[in-house]
Amino acid sequence: MSADLADFIRGLPKAELHLHIEGSLEPELMFELAQRNGVELPFKSVEEVRAAYAFSNLQDFLDIYYQGAQVLLTEQDFHDLGMAYFRRLAADGGRHAEIFFDPQTHTDRGLPFSVAIEGLLSAMKAAEAELGVTSKLILCFLRHLSEDAAFDTLKAAEPWLDKLAGVGLDSSEVGHPPEKFERVFTAAHERGLLRVAHAGEEGPPEYVWQALDLLKIDRIDHGNRSLEDDALVRRIVDQGLTLTVCPLSNLKLCVVNDMVDHPLKRMLNLGLRATINSDDPAYFGGYLQDNWMAAATSLGLTRDELATLARNSFTGSFLPLADKAAHLAEIDRYLAASA
Repeated sequence: MSADLADFIRGLPKAELHLHIEGSLEPELMFELAQRNGVELPFKSVEEVRAAYAFSNLQDFLDIYYQGAQVLLTEQDFHDLGMAYFRRLAADGGRHAEIFFDPQTHTDRGLPFSVAIEGLLSAMKAAEAELGVTSKLILCFLRHLSEDAAFDTLKAAEPWLDKLAGVGLDSSEVGHPPEKFERVFTAAHERGLLRVAHAGEEGPPEYVWQALDLLKIDRIDHGNRSLEDDALVRRIVDQGLTLTVCPLSNLKLCVVNDMVDHPLKRMLNLGLRATINSDDPAYFGGYLQDNWMAAATSLGLTRDELATLARNSFTGSFLPLADKAAHLAEIDRYLAASA
């Protein structure tokens, strides 16, 4: 691993567009919150938790992901979770994040909707003040639940609509196509929310088509399997849609068998607006810097390709145009200074 490359990537201004905040719950914080809240965990140590992170597929991961979320019970818990992530992001050169949260994971176990969102909003405010990191919040519907349940969640979110950038779709992909949520995504759009969806990770290219045609998404989360369909690739390029790609997540969940086989470089060569993100970093063994380094070293990414990925992370964000321009100018200054 080149120290020069690591330093270059760490200093490169970048945004993260695919991050599940519940998936940044490190075992150490999990145990701290369990003790604070009197929650009994099925693990005796941090090491035992980490040993359980041997996933072979998305569902194996989700089972332990939902189990870990049980320790999040108060606004302070969600605040602490958010700040722990933002500190890691800032250390990795992150300037902005658009984070997912899963309210149904919490409301289904009896927590009021307000607990999670108010705790996260307070962390987002503190991160901007203390770390200079800006952020936006995206409410995700759990696709293994019904569309009626998603409508209930959208209704519960109404007092905070002005605090949300958009809605997303996550959880078990196979067997839960985007078409299942067409009406609730239309309702979210009518309330002024942008739309994103996980599609084409484990699900087929058809799921990406549905996300485009039925959910009318503004950004594609993952999208790896889009490359199996040339017409789909042309469609995504023509629409200028961003793909929020998660290299280490793809490796951990066996979406790719080896990082040298990851399609990220091919995505760039095809003209797709790909970005690098960490997905669920506590579970997949890497935050933003780790993902950038894994992709750069395994795929032999050039300085120009790394710069393109950084630019894509801002152009693909939901920031206002003036803010995007400011971040892009910062990238240009950084590249000039490090030439």
